[in-house]
Amino acid sequence: MLLGLVAAPLAAQTLPLATTAVGDPALTPIYIEESTPGVEISGRASSEIQYRTESRRSDSAPLFQYLQLNLRHFDEEVEEKYAVYAYGRLGTDLRNEDDWADSRLYYAYYQQEDLFDKIDFRLGRQFIAVTAGASLLDGLTLDFRPGGALSPFTFSLFGGGDVAFYTSYSAKDTLMGGEVRGRFNDDTLVAGLSYVQRREDSDKATELIGADFDYGFRQLLNLYGEIQYDYLGDRVSYGLIGSNYHRSDRWGLRTEYLYSLPVFSATSIYSVFAVSKYREAMAELNYYHGQGRRSFIRYSREIYEDYRDADVFEAGLEQVRINRFSGHLSGVWRYAGDSGQDMKGVRARVAWLFTPHVQGGIGTELDVLERRLDEFEDDTLSSRFWADLTARLTSDLDLQARLERAQSSGYWGYHNRATLRLNLNF
Repeated sequence: MLLGLVAAPLAAQTLPLATTAVGDPALTPIYIEESTPGVEISGRASSEIQYRTESRRSDSAPLFQYLQLNLRHFDEEVEEKYAVYAYGRLGTDLRNEDDWADSRLYYAYYQQEDLFDKIDFRLGRQFIAVTAGASLLDGLTLDFRPGGALSPFTFSLFGGGDVAFYTSYSAKDTLMGGEVRGRFNDDTLVAGLSYVQRREDSDKATELIGADFDYGFRQLLNLYGEIQYDYLGDRVSYGLIGSNYHRSDRWGLRTEYLYSLPVFSATSIYSVFAVSKYREAMAELNYYHGQGRRSFIRYSREIYEDYRDADVFEAGLEQVRINRFSGHLSGVWRYAGDSGQDMKGVRARVAWLFTPHVQGGIGTELDVLERRLDEFEDDTLSSRFWADLTARLTSDLDLQARLERAQSSGYWGYHNRATLRLNLNF
């Protein structure tokens, strides 16, 4: 744990401890900074060690050193002229079992805004996310506002190398695309159209077109939607349409319909196999009691092609920490007929602020189906238990610990994980 490599901490004011578990982005402390002319350096260094036991793999002990670095330059009017952002990790497995406990550069780019009052650009490794697709890019992004800061239209272009952590990096793997966004009717309607093309070894791999919108009606109703079209496969690959009705500050109603169809690279053998679409209809009613308390009831209809459809009901209560207590509790009932995937489960978490500097919590997701599907494996879990602790050692240094066990009711097995992380903010 070589935290001594990090620059000396700068003065900052920290807010109270977050209420989520170790590894959750919400655990990152929030800072209120007073910028001054000149160069400002800030960041975060995290030393993390884990111990994992899994039913399908040998025991492993990954060790990571993360470093996030932010460098910003302000002029005499305290306006940002340029900035450099970087985030990466050094990684290894002390037991030489986990090949994915490797070193990675997540992003590192130079950014300059308001060039000629019309252009923003980023150069380097950066994350690109538009409706047509998302990827890690080694290259250049240009944002152009024809009418300056008040322009209703923004045009974006990006291109460069396509970064893939799990495969070998090749200069012939490229990504290019763009997006146009517009604001209309006094910003009550925001819409975008995007395009992404990915090449592998110079051959066209995917070509996707996306569109999205968000419309607000009299501060009563929000309508939003996204659609993604697979041009090479000549089919819609993703769609989402939703609404959020919030006439009262006390309650709101949200509805969504989701459509998803996997898209594989045209250069992959998987592209010749038939794929199954997934659809889901959802409605959720929320009621806000005040004092950080919310209750909800949610219904989802899961629609499959290869499995029995399922009806999922969930109702619960959530408390955001205002004093010492925070947590949530909900019951989940999943009915899928005679498919053998019926479940009656519970989601629960309780956290307590023991002192202004120490918070602990326990939680479970018991008999709740949780799916994460990717190209390499299917991690389907039905139960998860964890305990976590966060201790603020100084205003700039905190220690996090977490114990977790997750298991599946099927053949995917189980895993146990212990995590210890030391964070230094500067």
